[in-house]
This record gives sequence, structure tokens and C-alpha cells, in this order.
Amino acid sequence: MILIAAWLLLVNVGAALGAPYAAMVMDARTGEVLHSRNADTRLHPASLTKMMTLYIVFEAVEHGEIGLDDMVRISRNAASEPPSKLGLRTNQRIKLRYLIRAAAVKSANDAATALGEAIEGTEAAFARRMNRTAKALGMTRTTFKNMHGLTESGHLSTARDMTIMGRHILYDYPDYYNLFSRITADAGIRRVRHTNRQMLSSYRGADGIKTGYTRAAGFNLVASAQRGGKRVIATVFGGRSTATRNARVADLLDMGFSRAPTRVALRKPGRPPYTADSRRAGKTIRLVTTIQRSLRPRARPIASPPATVVAAVKNGVEDVLSEVAVAQAPADMVTPRPRPDELAPDTGDAIAVASVRTDPPTPERAQGSASEGDSDADAREVVTRISTSDGRDWGINLGRFDTRHTAQKVLLKTALREISTLEGTLRKVVPRGGGFDAMFMGLDRDSADLACRRLQARKVTCFMMAPG
Repeated sequence: MILIAAWLLLVNVGAALGAPYAAMVMDARTGEVLHSRNADTRLHPASLTKMMTLYIVFEAVEHGEIGLDDMVRISRNAASEPPSKLGLRTNQRIKLRYLIRAAAVKSANDAATALGEAIEGTEAAFARRMNRTAKALGMTRTTFKNMHGLTESGHLSTARDMTIMGRHILYDYPDYYNLFSRITADAGIRRVRHTNRQMLSSYRGADGIKTGYTRAAGFNLVASAQRGGKRVIATVFGGRSTATRNARVADLLDMGFSRAPTRVALRKPGRPPYTADSRRAGKTIRLVTTIQRSLRPRARPIASPPATVVAAVKNGVEDVLSEVAVAQAPADMVTPRPRPDELAPDTGDAIAVASVRTDPPTPERAQGSASEGDSDADAREVVTRISTSDGRDWGINLGRFDTRHTAQKVLLKTALREISTLEGTLRKVVPRGGGFDAMFMGLDRDSADLACRRLQARKVTCFMMAPG
């Protein structure tokens, strides 16, 4: 009887030690599962949780709920989170972009809490949004209770769900994905080092994603690597140490590359619907921009088709470029190449100005079009980029300015700072009402709405212009 009891005890101890382990390997290109073990067992995710926190932050930035340069006030709750942490102080104010870097690279708990509070006001409200988003992503066995992943009753996920989460970050927000491969990053108050730098440095093709550790969870990791045309994601829950976890993940990635087909059609996961009812600082954020009437100026009657003359900008534009080059662009942390913290606009490309007149301009007029005074403003429109609308007939207006030069400057600076939504648009300066309207044309309705919301989130005046 004693021997039987001892044997049962050993079996139970072994089961307890083995229970937290789970793993999954997935072909990221198709979502095909290449290997799984205990993949649907609900376990403690630890800081893998921050993948969802950051996913929602990326969503909020894209939809204009908050801007990367918005200053976030640190609450007592956020400042009091245990390590790993950035070292934020109560009532300190810091840019959102630095909190994102701290959460993604250092896995800082205080930064993750501050991010959630900045988006939804409270931890409970943000956790509800995390759970709504998880359900929409197909993470069927995940329940979030906090933003950081510290052990809490009922805060559980699975290897399968976290692999799905990693795949969505990779494909839904590729411009932000490079954050997870940085060995170090500027987090505003100090430079931070990546919690997974050993794996990133030692495994060929590894470029993310997220580590996690608590006593209850063990050493967790969701890792992605690319070799040639193959992209594999491997997840481990319950590693016994950083070294053994990394070794196991490396073996799983090797297995994934050996099993994944060389050629396969890419099937990206579908993004969930955007249904946020976000509140920040107790104030409801208006997420939809509408206008009551179009402010597009009426077409000027002309006797014959206008002639267009293109001239290089001699004055004004260089000043704008130099100003923008020394400013930190809002997208500086999300563009894979060049490195975001090194991003500056490329001033090598020529920028053209089209002067549209009812009579063919003389060479003297063409040469002076970028620098002459505003006295003959109502004789022409200035277009600071040549483009075609390709059937897209919505626009956005950044306001009316006293001089043409100021309007040109605002357009160029805005285009460089918001290149992801305004690339390919037609930039126009139109004399109207004693001033000069700065406009981007050639957008569809959804693109115009998104651009306006993103600009308004950065406190840039913007309203949509309907066709007609």
C-alpha cells in the first residue's frame, strides 16, 4: 500500500511538473498547424498578454483614438506596477510612442498599464476590450483580466490562441511589427533592452515576437522567423529557463521550416471589425468625421483648356524639408526601413509645382511661380504634387492660411508626417475668400475619413470634402 501511494505521488508530481508545458508551430503564411502539444490547455500567458495590449493600441492609433505623440499622464496604479518596469512616476507625462516601445521591447508592466488606461480609462474597461478583440480574432479559450499578464485568477490563454495573436500582429499591423525585433529602443526616459535579445541574435531569421515569465507560467515565448519565402511562428508555454525555452523554440522553428512547403499561396488572416466605444479621461472620443456641406470651390469658367507648367520649387520647400528633417515624424517608430528612430524625410527627391492658368504662362512667370507675391492669387491654383485621382473624388481640407507659402508648407509637412494615408494624393493650394485653402484631393471616402481622424488625433485641423 505504501509503495502504491508513493507511486501515485510520483505520478501526480510528474503531471504537475509537465502540465504547464504547451507548444504550437504554425505556417504563418497560411495558418496551417505544423505541430501542437497541449495547445488548447488554458495556462497562464504571463507577458504574452502584452501582444493583445499592443494590438489594441495599434488599432487605436490607426483609427484616430489617440496619437503617437499624445502625452499620457501616468496614474498611481500604473506607476505602482511591479517589475519588469520602465520606472514611471505618478503624474509623469510621457509620449505614447515611448510607452509602446517600453511594453514591446522591455515588457514593462507600468508602460502596459499606462497604455490601457490611456485608451480606455481603466484597467477593467481595457480588459473588456481585450476580450472582445480576442473573441473577434478567434482566440476562443482566452480570458484577459489585465494589460500586463501578471498572474491573476482567471487570466488564462492557450498556445493556440497566442500563436493566432502573434500571426495577427504580423499581418494586421506590419508597420509596427519591427518593434518586436529591436535589440534596444529609446523609451523616452531611458534606453531599454529587448527581453528576447538572445533568441533574436542567435537564431537565423528570427525577428520577434514576445517573451513572458511568471512563477505560475514559467518561461513563455511566441517567436517568428523567416527564411527565404517561408515564415514560421512557434509558441512555448512553461519553459524551465530562458536557455531551455529558447532551445526548445529553436527546435520547433527548425521543425516548422522542415515541414512547411516552399511555395504556398499567402492567406492573411482577416482583421476583426472595428467596434471600439473608446473613452479617454472620461470623455467620449468622436471616431467618425462628418461634414454638412462640401467646401470644394466651384470650377472657374475658362475659354480653353488650361496649360500646365511644371517648375522646380526654388524657395520655401527647402525650408519646410529642413524643418521636417529635424522633427521626429509621427510614424518614426513604425516604418521597418529606415529604422524608425532614425527616420528623416528624403530630401533628394525633386518636388514639383504646377501652376494652372487660363492663358499659357511665359517662362518668366513659370520661373517665378514658387516665390512671387500673393497679389495675383485669384489668377491661378498651385498644386504641390502632380497626381491623378483614379476615380477617387473625395478630399480633405487642412484650413485656410494667410499666404500661399504657408499653405504649401503645411501641405508638405503634413504629407511627410502622414505618408501612410496621404501617399499618392493630389496636394492643392486654392485661393479662396482672401486666403489660401490647403487641400489633399484624390481620396475615396474611407481614406479621407481615416486621414482626417489620424490628423485630428495629432491636433491637426482637418475636415472632409465630399465630391461635387
